[in-house]
Amino acid sequence: MPLEMNREVFITCAVTGSGGTQDRSPHVPRSPKEIADSAIAAAKAGAAIVHCHVRDPETGVPSRRLDYYREVTDRIRDAEVDVVLNLTAGMGGDIVFGGVENPLPPVDGTDMIGATERVAHIAECLPEICTLDCGTMNFAEADYVMTNTPGALRAMGQMMTDLGVKPEIEAFDTGHLWFAKQLVKEGILDSPALVQLCMGVPWGAPDDLNTFMAMVNNVPDDWTFSAFSLGRNQMAYASAAVLAGGNVRVGLEDNLWLGKGQLAENWQLVERANTIVSNMGARVIGPAEVREKLGLTKRAPAAK
Repeated sequence: MPLEMNREVFITCAVTGSGGTQDRSPHVPRSPKEIADSAIAAAKAGAAIVHCHVRDPETGVPSRRLDYYREVTDRIRDAEVDVVLNLTAGMGGDIVFGGVENPLPPVDGTDMIGATERVAHIAECLPEICTLDCGTMNFAEADYVMTNTPGALRAMGQMMTDLGVKPEIEAFDTGHLWFAKQLVKEGILDSPALVQLCMGVPWGAPDDLNTFMAMVNNVPDDWTFSAFSLGRNQMAYASAAVLAGGNVRVGLEDNLWLGKGQLAENWQLVERANTIVSNMGARVIGPAEVREKLGLTKRAPAAK
C-alpha cells in the first residue's frame, strides 16, 4: 500500500519493562516512586502515554505485586502533569523448560498464573490502557517461552473489555495480528483496536523494513498503531513508524542508550523522539487528544 505519513503523532514511553536491565544502567527505575517519577518526567518531555511494569525495589527483578502497581498508579494520577496510563498485563505467562532432554517439570524462572490473576492489578487500578500480548513466542533464551494461549487471551481480553480498559494489542509477529482480528470478529475486543508493533524482539518479527511493512499492511485501516524496535534502532523506528502512518514508542524498556557510550533517561528518549517527529513535519499530540482519538475516559486520582 502507498505510504501515508501520520501528521498527528502520540509518543508512548515504556518506562522500565521486565527484562534484566536493572543492573545495566543506573537510570532503570526500580521502586514504585522511581518508576512514577520517571513516567512523570517522560510526560513533561512530551509522552502522551506511559507504559509501566513494576519491579522489586531492592533487586530490580520484575514483579507482579499489586501494591506496587497501586502506588505507581496513584503517584502518576496525583502528579501535576496529565498523562494516559498504560499498565502491562503481560506478566504471569512465563515457562522455563528444564532443557532439551528433560523439559518437564519447568524450572526456576517459570511464572504461570491464571487469566484472572494476570488481570487482577488492572481491575484494581483501572488504567486507561493495558497490554494484551496476542500470542505465544520463543524469546532469545534457550528454554524460555512467553505463553499466551488462545483461551487465556480470550478470557483476559473479555475481562479488559468488561472493565472498560482499552487493550493495547502487542503484536510480535503477523500471526498475532491475525488472532487480534479474530478477537475483534468474536466481539471480545472492540473495534477500532489499538496495536503496538513490536519489532526486532528475538524471535519474533525482525525489524527490517520489508517485515515492518508486512506488519503495517496487516493492521486494519481504521485501527491505530504504534511501533518500536530495540536498542540502536529505536530512534530509526520513531521515524519509520510515523512515515508508515503510525505512532511512536521509546523508553528504557526497549533501549538503554541515548548515543554511543551515553546511557539514557526516559525523558531524554522522549525528548529526542519529540524532536524527530516535529522535524518530520508532524505534530506531537498530548493526552487529551489521545483520549479523544482512542475513546478513553480519564481516571480521577484515588480518593484520600
